[in-house]
Amino acid sequence: MINALLRLFGCVSGKGENETVNRNKCASFATGTGIVLNLLLFAAKLTAGILAASVAVISDAFNNASDAGSSLVALIGFKMAAKAGDKEHPLGHGRMEYVTGFIVDMLVIFVGAELIKTSVQSIITPELPSASALTVCFLCFSILAKTWLFVFYKKVGKKIESVALQGAAIDSVSDVVATSVVLISALCGKYLGWKIDGVAGLLVACFILFSGLKAAKETVDLLLGAPPKKEFIDDIYSFVKNYPEVLGIHDVIVHDYGPGRTMVSFHAEVSAEDNINYAHEAVDKLEEDMHKKFGCLVTVHMDPIVINDEHVNELREFVARTAKEVDDSFTVHDFRMTYGKERKNLIFDLCVPMESKCSLAEAQSAVADKIHNARPDCYAVIRAEHPLI
Repeated sequence: MINALLRLFGCVSGKGENETVNRNKCASFATGTGIVLNLLLFAAKLTAGILAASVAVISDAFNNASDAGSSLVALIGFKMAAKAGDKEHPLGHGRMEYVTGFIVDMLVIFVGAELIKTSVQSIITPELPSASALTVCFLCFSILAKTWLFVFYKKVGKKIESVALQGAAIDSVSDVVATSVVLISALCGKYLGWKIDGVAGLLVACFILFSGLKAAKETVDLLLGAPPKKEFIDDIYSFVKNYPEVLGIHDVIVHDYGPGRTMVSFHAEVSAEDNINYAHEAVDKLEEDMHKKFGCLVTVHMDPIVINDEHVNELREFVARTAKEVDDSFTVHDFRMTYGKERKNLIFDLCVPMESKCSLAEAQSAVADKIHNARPDCYAVIRAEHPLI
């Protein structure tokens, strides 16, 4: 049914410019559907809540109203994010999708806080709601509608790789749980005479507040620069292995400027003995092929390394082994060797994971000391750094 709806509204697959147009159509259709459905649920629940004098049902109704507002803000965000780059924003406006997502999160938090206040008042002065058959029907319909909306958002969000829609899918699941709590409260009040309406409203409000805070953190992480998914990095490393001229890569950096606007840069090690023009041609092809494969802008820096000198290879392995002896998580790259008057200079980068107990200075000092003690004829010139992925 969902696929049929997407085809009906012109949300078909495409490449290049058509892919961007398709993404915007899907996003507009999804957020528009969310606005209409949530407004209908808000009107139905508000009517039922007023008739039943239930603060829990009314709280759940305003939760749907906030969802409709969230969908409207998300729709505006998609429209703004789709704008092409300009002089002030040469990489486009893709991050507006994250900015509006944060605004939506703040609205959800505000609604949750207000509903907590109302629910606490209901707990202090409890009243027994009169849950009619109409109220129960509205709540059951809401559970079914929100379950469908979860599947809908999840499918479309995955199709266009939208963080906003995937977050909306999670919010729909939260709504299913919240409405189920309200339904149970209404039934308990009707058949058991339990005055737990305020408690149910408080649970719903806390659930809304928690969801808003969680979503806000995730959105802020994206704005600040969250690390890319491990699967994406693994795919990059696997893809590069198809190019025999590239011996290895490091210093991989992923810049996220919004959905569909990702930049990737890394250093590619090539043999120092290779023709520089051939190596450059291979790297150019790698950049073009990665752009086609991953849909991102790619910049590759070439690092020539010596691979046919047994003495250099022996010392490279010695340095890598020594770094592992200091900390098994340490890795070495960009190894070069120069001959001085009285010693060999071993020049390399030391990669220290963020979670390491050693600071960069401590790691650099420990590896250098171990190298000097083992090989007095060598001097380590180290640049310690944290990985950026």
